[in-house]
Amino acid sequence: MKNISKRILIILIICLPSFAFAQSDVPAPAPAQTKSVYLTHATIHVGNGQVLQNATIGFEKGKIIFLEENPTFKTDETLGKIIDCTGKHIYPGIIAPNTKIGLTEIESVRATNDYNEVGSYNPNVRAIISYNTDSRVTPTIRSNGVLYAQIAPQGGSISGTSAVAQLDAWNWEDALAKEDGIWLNWPSVLSGGGWWAEPSAPKTNKDYDKQVTAIKEYFTEAKSYCAVAQHAKTNLRFEAMRGLFDKTKKLYVNAGRIKEMQHAIQLAEEMNLQLVLSGADESWMIADELAKKKVSVILGKTHDLPASTDEDIDQPYKTPAVLQKAGVLFCLSIPGGFWQERNLMFNAGTAAAYGLSKEEALSAITLNTAKILGVDAQIGSLEKGKAASLIVSSGDVLDMRTSNIEFAFIDGRQIDLNNKQKELNEKYLKKYGLN
Repeated sequence: MKNISKRILIILIICLPSFAFAQSDVPAPAPAQTKSVYLTHATIHVGNGQVLQNATIGFEKGKIIFLEENPTFKTDETLGKIIDCTGKHIYPGIIAPNTKIGLTEIESVRATNDYNEVGSYNPNVRAIISYNTDSRVTPTIRSNGVLYAQIAPQGGSISGTSAVAQLDAWNWEDALAKEDGIWLNWPSVLSGGGWWAEPSAPKTNKDYDKQVTAIKEYFTEAKSYCAVAQHAKTNLRFEAMRGLFDKTKKLYVNAGRIKEMQHAIQLAEEMNLQLVLSGADESWMIADELAKKKVSVILGKTHDLPASTDEDIDQPYKTPAVLQKAGVLFCLSIPGGFWQERNLMFNAGTAAAYGLSKEEALSAITLNTAKILGVDAQIGSLEKGKAASLIVSSGDVLDMRTSNIEFAFIDGRQIDLNNKQKELNEKYLKKYGLN
């Protein structure tokens, strides 16, 4: 027995340095801003549709203090650090909603996946608690301009509580910006359909009405519980839902088809909840209804096939413009993604090619997202008093051919844009003499 213990101890001693080395390629979080920074002579995309030419933005202590087109003052080193951004574009930091960033590392290795709790009703599960700030994936996301993400749980009927996090932190407490809402997976009206390699015709879900009734009963019971301030016996699941009924949290519902979305809207109206539809593949068919009822939408990825064989092949590309025209508050997402989030801005670029203006497409991954997640007072656009969370690109950030993020700041802190993929690229360029 003693020999076995010694062997285990030796193995641990040998492996620990390897574990430490495995994380050495994750850049350390940037220190707090101590000196004012001014980015000058840039094209600034505010995020609300406004574009400023030959403009300067200044920030100190993490907040934007100066934003002006053709500024009259002469910048000098007494003002702080000056960065000449002539010919460059400045954008708000991109915000990725409905992600698994920090909750999964290697999809095929179960031990690295921590986004799905056991059981059907888990509103008390807090996704942010499991958020891994040492993920190797996160630096690859940041280097493409995504500075914030909504960390959302998956699975079950009620998956848990999501949170908005900034992506340059020592731990989840540093990362947390706001715990914003509870996620509900609405039952599907169809079942089956196989998978992409073996597709089959979906069938009507015969248990749909029963499943919807079960959800309504759960919410009714939770609302009755929350109507009482204190209970002799605490129900942790119902306690977590208080925020829904006092409207300090939103209800995010994954639903794709019209019937599903309309039933979700009906539940929200009956319970007086703030509703956000996620996925919402067929939202373009009921855009006017969504606008009238002020239901916000987190659209699924633009780079996808249509939800139905009856739809136009390019319908996912066109849906953002339909919602924009109808006046629906929407944003773009790559549902349940993590490494895929580095392509979120290019999904917005495709939407710009199918009816949105470039600035509307930008808002769909910045200010609109911030509004839906309830953090627009702090982030989402470049305005005085807001957090200095922004990116500087030498090209159009929505165009994968020209996007090249040169600088990024979160709360005024200039973050490290290096990552494992960049290191490997540089390594083999040197090996083959291509650099």
